[in-house]
Amino acid sequence: MDDLPQRLGIPDADWARTPTSVQAVVRALVQVVQDQQLQLHAALEQIATLQQRVADLEARLKSHSQNSSKPPSSDPPSAPPRPARVARGRQTGGQKGHPRHERPDPEPDHIDAVRDHFPAQCPQCQTDLADRQHDACAPQVQFVWELPEIRPFITAHTYHTVCCPDCGDLVTAERPPDVPPGAFGARAAAGVALLHGNYHLSHRAVTRLFADFFGFPISLGGVVDLQQVASAALAPVYQAIRAVVVQQDRANLDETGWKEGGRRCWLWTMVTARATAFLIHSSRAGPALRQLIGAEFAGITTSDRHRPYLALDPARHQLCWSHLLRNFQALVDRGGRPAIWGADLLALSALIFALWHRYRDGQIDRATLQAAMAPIQASMHVLLVAGSRRADAPEGLCAELLSHEAALWTFVREERLEPTNNVAERALRSPVLWRKGCFGTQSDAGSRFVERILSVSATCRQQQRHLLTFVTDAIRALWASAPAPTLIPPLPPSPL
Repeated sequence: MDDLPQRLGIPDADWARTPTSVQAVVRALVQVVQDQQLQLHAALEQIATLQQRVADLEARLKSHSQNSSKPPSSDPPSAPPRPARVARGRQTGGQKGHPRHERPDPEPDHIDAVRDHFPAQCPQCQTDLADRQHDACAPQVQFVWELPEIRPFITAHTYHTVCCPDCGDLVTAERPPDVPPGAFGARAAAGVALLHGNYHLSHRAVTRLFADFFGFPISLGGVVDLQQVASAALAPVYQAIRAVVVQQDRANLDETGWKEGGRRCWLWTMVTARATAFLIHSSRAGPALRQLIGAEFAGITTSDRHRPYLALDPARHQLCWSHLLRNFQALVDRGGRPAIWGADLLALSALIFALWHRYRDGQIDRATLQAAMAPIQASMHVLLVAGSRRADAPEGLCAELLSHEAALWTFVREERLEPTNNVAERALRSPVLWRKGCFGTQSDAGSRFVERILSVSATCRQQQRHLLTFVTDAIRALWASAPAPTLIPPLPPSPL
């Protein structure tokens, strides 16, 4: 039975008196309205989708180093200027009353030459003082530090051949273990490796420096060959570093882009109190992270909100609050309702850092820190719960932080843990500058050299070891087929 009259609110009697032609027109008009309603609904859905896309694109256009993880070097001209530092009323340079920083006097056995200077004439009465060669008071001493003229130390190893008196065979002397197999010594090889891998000179700049400073001719191919010698010598040291970092109870993790032969890769770092490891991997996902930290790592990690890190146990993980500050600032920059949420989150973050700085500076103890953080944690929880339920709030960010809420406060629960990942970011700054200058590596062997030299350089600084001496010793050990030197001493046994 036709229910159109009932749907239109027309009595049956009136509908029955309506001419058939008019009924047909009404039916056609109703169908047109229904079709247009469907089209309108689809158009509204598309408009909402496009509006969200426009908002996302505008947010991306507004993103810069102050509200995202982008480096300052990527800021467009439209980015706002960095906040001016608060004037402290101090003049530039050394401050009045600051302790002096002077070069210590050299030890007597480090002085290579002594020149005595006596006055020739009295400036008051012009008396000749040439025969006055004794001091009337303690002399003034001026130490002058100078670079000596450097020239390479060249040793000619002559391998003689003699005739065996018994069998008449000709026997040539073999290379002793302490003699390099090629034309360059261990210290020269270490210097080449460090000038490129630690001081980030280009291969051509290394050849020029050796020629200008040392009178040392070396080709571009020789530079690459010596880097690979150093890489082979540091391979066991690198493995030892990797073994140490996964045994630590605290680790900071981060990654940055890298190029290998024009292919997109990633340089990962794992910073601990005793050692720092670097890893170049073709992936930025979970497999690379698992290779970096290993299956046996059971400590607490600190990182940003990159997706693979969120798979770590929130109770044993600390999210970087410096990154969160930039995320909250991005909400403020978007405007509208998200800006209100962002401002509230920034206000709570300011309280968090104020308390942390007081604790770090020794003004409050840990119990006071935890007690003062409790109401801030409760307020943050309320904001995240409300934000995750409202369509006009930053529900994605709030929901994600709510699901990893424990990782926001690990630094409150655990000793010796910072709320930021600054230590890992600092570890990557020098490699990033190197990448911009050398455009990455060209081969797998080059990437392995980068991993090893960066890890050894950073760990030598942590262990207060002389880098050039250590790399030189490692190369000598390689050529002598001896064990590599130990970089990280074992910890003393804990008292019972």
